[in-house]
Amino acid sequence: MSRNRADYLWIAAFAVLVAFAIPWFLWGDATVAAGLPLWLWWHVGWMALASVAFYAFSRGAWDRGVDAGVIRRG
Repeated sequence: MSRNRADYLWIAAFAVLVAFAIPWFLWGDATVAAGLPLWLWWHVGWMALASVAFYAFSRGAWDRGVDAGVIRRG
């Protein structure tokens, strides 16, 4: 099974999502925005970005790894 360019881009996208899921660079930072710590805003934004990425993945790349025909037939 050979991988094409899109596969490598998805792998890189999800690697970046995992790598920056924990904001190491915000540890010890006491900055507050709109009443919440900045690290909490980071998590809210990052989960929104992860949701958008997974939505895009499920609309385009999902069928390459999952045999959708078998799933539909049951």
